[in-house]
Amino acid sequence: MSEPKEKQLRTIDAPFVALGPSGVAIRGRLRHFTAEDDKVLRLVGEHLGSLACRDLAARCADAGDHNAEKWAARKQGLTAESSSRWAGSITKATHDQWALSRRCQLAHIQGLEAGVRTLMHRLSLPIGEKGTKRAAGGYRSKGEWFHKTRRLTILQHRLDTARADREAGVVHVVRGGRKLLNTRHNLGKAQLTETEWRRRWEAERWFLAADGESGKRFGNETIRVTPDGEISIKLPAPLADLANARHGRYVLTSKIAFAHRGQEWADRIEADRAVAYRIHYDVERGRWYLTASWQRPVVQTIPLETARAKGMIGVDTNADHFAAYQLDVHGNPVGDPHRFHYDLSGSADHRDAQIRHAITQVLHWAKSCGVAAIAIEDLDFTAGKTREKHGRKKRFRQLISGIPTGKLKARLISMAAGMDLSIVAVDPAYTSMWGAQHWRKPLVTPRRKMTRHDAAGIAIGRRALGHPIRRRTAPPPQHQSDAAGHRTVQAGPVARGREETRPPVTERAHDAHRRTGTQQGTRATSASKTVRDARSAWQWVQDSLLLTD
Repeated sequence: MSEPKEKQLRTIDAPFVALGPSGVAIRGRLRHFTAEDDKVLRLVGEHLGSLACRDLAARCADAGDHNAEKWAARKQGLTAESSSRWAGSITKATHDQWALSRRCQLAHIQGLEAGVRTLMHRLSLPIGEKGTKRAAGGYRSKGEWFHKTRRLTILQHRLDTARADREAGVVHVVRGGRKLLNTRHNLGKAQLTETEWRRRWEAERWFLAADGESGKRFGNETIRVTPDGEISIKLPAPLADLANARHGRYVLTSKIAFAHRGQEWADRIEADRAVAYRIHYDVERGRWYLTASWQRPVVQTIPLETARAKGMIGVDTNADHFAAYQLDVHGNPVGDPHRFHYDLSGSADHRDAQIRHAITQVLHWAKSCGVAAIAIEDLDFTAGKTREKHGRKKRFRQLISGIPTGKLKARLISMAAGMDLSIVAVDPAYTSMWGAQHWRKPLVTPRRKMTRHDAAGIAIGRRALGHPIRRRTAPPPQHQSDAAGHRTVQAGPVARGREETRPPVTERAHDAHRRTGTQQGTRATSASKTVRDARSAWQWVQDSLLLTD
């Protein structure tokens, strides 16, 4: 009889300190807008938007046959209808959008390849064969097997088409967004009228963005914002007659005031450093907004040993909450688990606000604990969202698809940098399973409830600190006593204050409590109540004369 094979665990990557943010973006509302301001911004946005659409079409037509000469020719053609700086901003935005489409195209091809591989594997298995944790089994019926063969043909056709487009340099992109474009065919489901949809579509296709330029006045010549909040726009050549200031500029009546990072922005423009601006219109609220953004050197990360010096906060990311636990330097849990809930249903703005609120709570709690870093899992569900992999587990697919891992990590890193906290990313392998196995049951008390998510937070923190997840090493195989000494992996052999070897059994009672008569809650040693073992402080002396009264 052959021996059972041991389970092969995948290699666990070492933890690392995530790089800090490389850019800053702040937004403010433009108040006290006049009818003339609204008219001018709409005309400028519509004119530049038409130029941006034409430039994007030209860039997509060039496909892979693109070079610096064609770029310069496109920019020169746009300059005559706007200005050299507006043309530079439009062409740069076009190239960024085209490059983003290429990256999305590659991700789409990789997803199709994963789906085709899974379908071919499951179709090759006998019907009804059970799967494993690493690979799915066969299909349950002949009917399901037949439908999956048809789906395999469809995916292969889509994959061939996507590969051909990529080789030819063809991308499918539209200004305004494909989602809003498809909404035009489902106005009833979107609860929109054709007029409302048209207003949104036109506003999304406007172009009112200008790149910054260091050395120029207040860091931007096209959209200029002074330290007191005055906004002026360099009008395109066809709209120069709308100017109300010198040099073909239009000064808005509304002024801007940034509540968040306002001092950092003011210091930057007073030093004439580059700041990019974007003016956009919210159709639903009927409000104009101005977004300022700039790049800054990547925040220098602290060494991993420095991040571990004050302990760690382990955070387990779930579909509706963060499960966090504080650990000391030796990897021991401190206090009770903390949970920070959020709701990822509803609109994108609501989900984004929920994530920001939950992250803010985590950061403030971590700051109060005195730690220098927060440990999170380096999650990536890119290869695990397809229905070919998880079959009929629709709720599970929705669960992992609903966790915004990329946006969450980006926001957490950016917000943590503002509070002088570092982020340590760890491998997510086996954290939930091993955390529940080694930490969930020992920490349960009548007043403390532990979930597997809380235990996973401990496992994440211990992995970030460099400790193994299991609590203790296994005892000697020949016996389960302490003959070989009490062994622990909570701390290294050179750590001060670590858990020492257990004292012998005869010494435990003497070391446990100081049995003094003055100590409350302890009982002093008393004489035995039996005659044989009676103790007395008096000495017995034989005397022949009896003392009588």
